[in-house]
Amino acid sequence: MQKVSIPEDSSRKISSPSHNSYVLEGVDPHQTTQVAPPALLQPFSEELEQNISSRYKSVEEELKSHLGEPFYSDSGFILYQGDSTLLLDRLSNTNLEIDLAITSPPYNIGKEYEQTLSVDEYINWCSLWMSQIHQVTKANGSFWLNVGYLEVPNKGLCVPISYLLWDKSPFYLLQEVVWKYGAGVSTKYRLSPRNEKWLFYIKNNKKYTFNLDGIRDPNVKYPNQKKHGKYRCNPLGKNPSDVWDFPKVTTGEKRSSKERTGHPAQFPLGVVERVVKASSNPVEIILDPFAGSCSAGIAAVGLGRLFIGFELKQDYCELAVDRFQKFQKERTNFYIQGSLF
Repeated sequence: MQKVSIPEDSSRKISSPSHNSYVLEGVDPHQTTQVAPPALLQPFSEELEQNISSRYKSVEEELKSHLGEPFYSDSGFILYQGDSTLLLDRLSNTNLEIDLAITSPPYNIGKEYEQTLSVDEYINWCSLWMSQIHQVTKANGSFWLNVGYLEVPNKGLCVPISYLLWDKSPFYLLQEVVWKYGAGVSTKYRLSPRNEKWLFYIKNNKKYTFNLDGIRDPNVKYPNQKKHGKYRCNPLGKNPSDVWDFPKVTTGEKRSSKERTGHPAQFPLGVVERVVKASSNPVEIILDPFAGSCSAGIAAVGLGRLFIGFELKQDYCELAVDRFQKFQKERTNFYIQGSLF
């Protein structure tokens, strides 16, 4: 039986005790100076604040009645520690519906994310929780899945996981987005990997949330066609296309990203900010069943949404809570500084 394994130079390795130890303790730990882009720090209107607070209380109460006490809950950010499939099953018994799910699963599973599975077992496991997400997603909701590559013995060294997963759930695949992250490992006998994939799924291909104007690139306003003999362009900027340039979150001596945490596979906030803006609206519910360092949670709360996260490992839950609390302080400081001018 073929087993799933991960290339040594994979840009998103599954955690192991030695790798965790290196990342968490750090050779040259980076002192964070900014944990979020300015778009996530803006103050809300009084009306939006009230709507968020009211919805948060009702969502938290409903979750507690079916999932129990969360690991952490504050200001629209709700985090549970536990197995995602079990928590998703309990979530399906609530009266809550998810507007947007964003996640990147581990490449192998087990209590420490270290168990090696056969390719078929891994795909079946992914199909299970993807179907569970579909079950709890609102009729016009979306699901964005970030995946990298796997080595499949005797078949391929860097097989895109998207090739294996794209049709393994009831969702409708609307589009594949290429995340081009720039820096990465160098290789001698093949081209250096510089991208991962996002699969943009929707539940209903006739009606779904997509806010193009919210994610246009304002720095590029080239003419796209002629009208009455003259070129015209959208004043909000260009459609960002299906190739996204966002630097990955780096670690290492004197080169750590400002938003670096101790998680080995951390989303850049800029990427999830764009996804949240595109596929949800204020006061809606965002879910990440493999929450990790909770980049999706920070982007969700920073943009006026509610966040529900599931994470198996306690140390990552603690890391995520610490990160969120620092983010909240940064939002407060940003508001205070802005009000002085």
